[in-house]
Amino acid sequence: MRPFILVLAMLSLLAPGMLHAQRADLPPVEKVNEALDNHPTVMAAAARVEVARARGDMLYKGTHEAVIAGSYIRRSVDREGGYDEFDATLSRPFRLPGKAALDRESGALGVEVAENQMEDARHQAALVLTGLWHDWLTAGSHYRNDLDTVRSLEAALTALRRRVQLRDASALDLDQASAALAQAQAQAAASLSAREQARVILVATFPEIPLPPEPAELALPELPPQKLETMRTLVIERSHEIRAADREAQRLAVVARRVRADRIADPSFGVRLFSERSGMERGAGVVASIPLGGGYRRAAASQASAEANAARLELANIQRSVAAIADADLSNARTRLEAWRSAQASAQSASDAAGRTERGYQLGQIDLVDLLYARRQANDARQSEIDARSEASRALLKLQIDSHSIWVPDGDHD
Repeated sequence: MRPFILVLAMLSLLAPGMLHAQRADLPPVEKVNEALDNHPTVMAAAARVEVARARGDMLYKGTHEAVIAGSYIRRSVDREGGYDEFDATLSRPFRLPGKAALDRESGALGVEVAENQMEDARHQAALVLTGLWHDWLTAGSHYRNDLDTVRSLEAALTALRRRVQLRDASALDLDQASAALAQAQAQAAASLSAREQARVILVATFPEIPLPPEPAELALPELPPQKLETMRTLVIERSHEIRAADREAQRLAVVARRVRADRIADPSFGVRLFSERSGMERGAGVVASIPLGGGYRRAAASQASAEANAARLELANIQRSVAAIADADLSNARTRLEAWRSAQASAQSASDAAGRTERGYQLGQIDLVDLLYARRQANDARQSEIDARSEASRALLKLQIDSHSIWVPDGDHD
């Protein structure tokens, strides 16, 4: 048992990306993490975390500061002369018991809200990355397929020209084959344009990820190690959007309690020194003051309570929204995978039919029109298979991202 325990201990030290293997056609995990951490929306959210921490420090310290006030008066009295008089007061308001604790709790919850919003911004950036990445991979697979079709038609056209010279084929056949080649070349040019457009958008959006000259072949969809139903549950359990809304609802509830407590205003205490009649009268004393709350503080408490209630309702709405996303992710992963399997079978059948048609054409039993039609059907079936493969891969990867099973910071799997 000891060697087994040692192996587990060594595996626990490995990067999470090594324990959660990803598809071979995806960018390296370390580059993905770098790109997501440096995305402007994530960095802006990180800056807002610092804002929340500073606000928490402000609430911890409080707005109550010492106030010093003073006055100087030159008094003139008939038949007595003039006198210099002055007074100085140093006072400071104090939070009533319980208010400071509510302020500290509110500040801590505000930091949690900002941190979860930052993680949700990172999650949204990951969804943008997977969309752009699959656009590039899909366009590259389409271009390779179209290029193979062009090369096949070029070879067939070369052979057909030779047959026309030998009077074994008609000029009409040559025109039809030339038209098919031109159409295939136009389609390949459009695919190349789509591939390059997807590339420049990807590079501009995530410059930290180095791209090879050509995209990798779109990998076959594979079920992740975890069950799809388990990942659907994790979408809800690990949702930073729900956590942020929950902490915000808690924060506003604390704020409402704090505002209600503030209906009894904080008192101020201080000392006063004075000198009158040019120092003939001197004194020192204690001063105290407290504002008398009125309709404004009552209205502020009502507003804070309404905001807390609205936050609770917003939390319920976000919980429903995330649950709907989880259900849609699960359904989409299943149906897209089945659609790809059907498209794969269709593409294989169309390819076999095109192969048999070509052999029949070589034996002189099938016309060129039928051969071109069979090839066009096979090409369309391959195009459909690529699109279905791409959609299935997108759906499975989105479920992994939404469940925080891939492309997450260290420790976020918990």
